[in-house]
Amino acid sequence: MTYLDEQPVTNADKVFIELRNSIVEGEVKAGSKLSETELSTRFSVSRAVIREAINRLNACRLIQHQANKGARVIQLTTEGLLELYQIREALEGKAAYLAAQQMSDEEINALQDLLTEHSKTIKGEQSYYQKAGPVDFHYRIILGSNNKHLISMLLNDIYHLVRMYRVQLGMIGPRISSAFDEHQHIVKAIRDRDADLAEILMRRHINYSLNAIKQKLPS
Repeated sequence: MTYLDEQPVTNADKVFIELRNSIVEGEVKAGSKLSETELSTRFSVSRAVIREAINRLNACRLIQHQANKGARVIQLTTEGLLELYQIREALEGKAAYLAAQQMSDEEINALQDLLTEHSKTIKGEQSYYQKAGPVDFHYRIILGSNNKHLISMLLNDIYHLVRMYRVQLGMIGPRISSAFDEHQHIVKAIRDRDADLAEILMRRHINYSLNAIKQKLPS
């Protein structure tokens, strides 16, 4: 099973991926209305293609599509963050638990190599930015759970919504080094095959991230 396939095949794929990335990165602002006519002109495609892309964005929970009101990019709110991260903590905690049991030694070594690469890029930086997919620490652990239903829920249903909060409000300033250290401890627990500890550390890591992000949102 393939997740987050970034190789566009159709025009709708191309529009969907570009719009999704623009929303996650904040180039298309939260709360912005998506006009089929304007997007059709921008991408030089039919409104039917735009409509398909918008429907896929709605499935990713990045927009809200209301009858007679059109589609708008979701707002980043404290309530939405809390609900999302409650789910994320439970599911990714279980993913880390399963990864400690399921990941091969080669996969764990590759995960540690990924963190080594991350350590090179975050030195002197103002953010700890991870692209979507295999270069994302959390993506690797989710796949490492080897549970197809859990993987689908985390990577197909809420992954990009989580990334929207992480990218726009996440690991900056002092949180950079602490988040990286937490990643290191999680990998060690997985390498030691300590599933219980891996789950505890992942849940704690996500909760710390929640608290850091929450401070940047209006109360």
